[in-house]
Amino acid sequence: MEKDYDFKDWTQIKVTAKTELLDNVTAVMSMVDSNLMIEDFSDIDLKTCYGDLIDESILNADKTVVSVSLFLPIEKSYTDCIAFIKDRFSAENIDARVEVIGVNEEDWANSWKAYYHPIRIGERIVIVPMWEDYAEQDGDIIVRMDPGMAFGTGTHETTKLVIAFLEKYVKDADRVLDVGCGSGILAICASKLGAGECFACDIDPIAVRVARENVEQSGQKNVHCEVSDLLRDVDMSGGQYDVITANIVADIIIRMAPDVGAYLKDDGILFASGIIVERAEEVIESLNKNGFDVVERIDDNGWCALALKKSVK
Repeated sequence: MEKDYDFKDWTQIKVTAKTELLDNVTAVMSMVDSNLMIEDFSDIDLKTCYGDLIDESILNADKTVVSVSLFLPIEKSYTDCIAFIKDRFSAENIDARVEVIGVNEEDWANSWKAYYHPIRIGERIVIVPMWEDYAEQDGDIIVRMDPGMAFGTGTHETTKLVIAFLEKYVKDADRVLDVGCGSGILAICASKLGAGECFACDIDPIAVRVARENVEQSGQKNVHCEVSDLLRDVDMSGGQYDVITANIVADIIIRMAPDVGAYLKDDGILFASGIIVERAEEVIESLNKNGFDVVERIDDNGWCALALKKSVK
């Protein structure tokens, strides 16, 4: 039976898709939370003798669609979770509807702002919402963001891990490529840290629009954002890149592994993130086979980020 569970202390994120996409949707949702509620009526056998005992609403339910829900504590921001899910759906070409139960849809664009405050990442980077005041301290590198519904506020572990890598490894004038840019936060951070040309791309036109707006607000003239299906339309007019960031998902990183080396200088470095720790060894093995060696690995709250260099032959 199709039912929305409106618990007082929880926010329900509900995804609805075609039945054949259940495994794909569940895989993405489980990256946010492993406790999922699945509503799938496709396997109900109406020919059994127990048909009279089945609720009529179930018998009449659409057997061609499924719903997968997760429940977040009411005090936790749901916006990053929604943006993360939508970002992964876009990367995997999963057609699904995402709803928040208990929050008016028209309030999505603003209600999440109550949870988004200045956050320090690493030694110098401070992510500050556009609408927040912040007393800058000596040595701070301020990155002001309005991510809207694009992934990348700086609060998610996968984003924080890559920003920490950028702070540690980016050198002055480095050319940086950000694949799956979301809000543009990583390219902006790289530019603020002294990088030269930064090219940010995403398969989602909405994410690219948000990224461009954030880049314009940041004043970083050397960051360019374009729509691209992974590496397909990456700007190579300036040659190979010194740094490539891919904060995406394990399956997509594995898919990129045979090709990404062609876009990276021999002494360049690749940051791969968005990897649940259970898939880390699989990603490492794939990248090893394609000429990359791990130079640093950071795990945080079930997520893994890797810094890798091309193997020297």
